[in-house]
Amino acid sequence: MRLFGVRIDRVSQSVTCSFFGLRPRTAVCRPGLGTSLVSGGAFWPPPSPVLEPPGGADPWPAPVEEPPTLKRLVDDCFPETNPKRLRRTRAVLIMQDGKILAERYAPGFSQETPLTGWSMTKAVIGALVGVLVREGRLSLTDKRLLPEWCSAGDPRAEISLEDLLRMRSGLEFAEVYSDPLSDVNQMLWNSRDAGAFAAAKPLAHPPGTHWTYSSGTTNIVSRIIRRVVGSENYLGFPRRALFEPLGMRSALIEPDASGTFVGSSHLFATARDWARFGLLYAQDGVWEGKRILPEGWVKFSSSPTPQSPEGRYGAHWWLKLMKELGGETEAAKRIPADAFFALGHEDQSVTVIPSRRLVAVRLGLSIYIDAWNHAQFVADVLDALA
Repeated sequence: MRLFGVRIDRVSQSVTCSFFGLRPRTAVCRPGLGTSLVSGGAFWPPPSPVLEPPGGADPWPAPVEEPPTLKRLVDDCFPETNPKRLRRTRAVLIMQDGKILAERYAPGFSQETPLTGWSMTKAVIGALVGVLVREGRLSLTDKRLLPEWCSAGDPRAEISLEDLLRMRSGLEFAEVYSDPLSDVNQMLWNSRDAGAFAAAKPLAHPPGTHWTYSSGTTNIVSRIIRRVVGSENYLGFPRRALFEPLGMRSALIEPDASGTFVGSSHLFATARDWARFGLLYAQDGVWEGKRILPEGWVKFSSSPTPQSPEGRYGAHWWLKLMKELGGETEAAKRIPADAFFALGHEDQSVTVIPSRRLVAVRLGLSIYIDAWNHAQFVADVLDALA
C-alpha cells in the first residue's frame, strides 16, 4: 500500500487514492448511505444527506450465563495459531433460542462496531426479494426482467428471477479476484453502475442450465429491486422492509455511483445485527410473531440448486462449506444437514441451523481463506452445546 497516495478531504467527506499519481479514484461519504466510489461524472443522488444515519441498536435480552466449554472455544478464536495464516478474528457471537450464549470482540472492536459482510450481503438482497414476493410485487417465475433484455430475439429475456437467485442465469461473468481485469474487479472498482455492467454480459449458457457463482448476478437483482420499488423509494427500502422490523439499527448498504445498491458486497452491520438477520431465517422468516418473509421462503432459500456442484448452493445462501473452510473434513460431517451459511470474503459468516435453533456469527479479516476452519468451529460449537 506504500505505492498508493491517499488524500482525505474532510470538508467534502471524500477520499482520493492513486497509484503513483495515476488513475485516481475518489470515494464520497454521505450520511445514511455510506461511501460511493465515483468513477467519472456525476453520481446519483447528489452528495447531500438523503437518509438519517443508522441509529442505536435495539437492546437484546440480557445474555445468559456462558457455558464454560463455550467460553474456552470462543476465547480460542482470537489468538493467532499460524503466523503465516493470520485469522484476524474481529467478532464472534453465538445465539440459541434467540438468546446470546457467547459474544467476544478483538481489541478495538465492540458490539457497537459495524463490520463489513462482503458477500454475506447477497443473502440480505435475497431477503429483500422475499419481501417483494410476499407483497406480490415480484414472482420467482418473472422473466423479461430488464428493458435491455427485452429487444426482439434477445435470449436473456428468458432469465427468470429464480435463475438469478440460484446463480444459474447463464450470463458470462468471471469471478476471479486475482485478475485485476476480471469482470468482478472491473464491476466493483471501475464501473459507476455495477448492475448495468453485469446485465450487459452475453449468455454463455441457456438460462437455468448452468450454475456459476457471480457477484454480478446479485447486482442485477439489486437493479431489479430498484425498478420495482422506484428510485424515489429505493434507498430507504431496505431499512423500511427489513432493518427496522428486525431492529438492525446499524445496518447500511452502500450504493454505487448510479444509486443502485452494491448488493453483492457492501453491507455493514454490527455482529448483533448480523445475528438478528440469521435469527430471522432460523425462525422461518417470522419476527416477533409477524411474518417478514413469505411462507416457504426459507425452505426455498435453503434448498439445493440442482445445477450447483453437489447441491452446495441454494438461493443466495450456501448449503455446504467449501474445502478451504473445512468443508471436506470429519468436522463438516458433524454439522446437521439443515445448516446453511451466508459467507463473505475474508471469512465472514452467519451460520443458521434451524434444528438446533442456533445462529453463529464470525467476522474477521482473514486474508487467506484457509486461515479460518469454519467447519471445525461450527462442529465444536455444537459439541459444546450438546
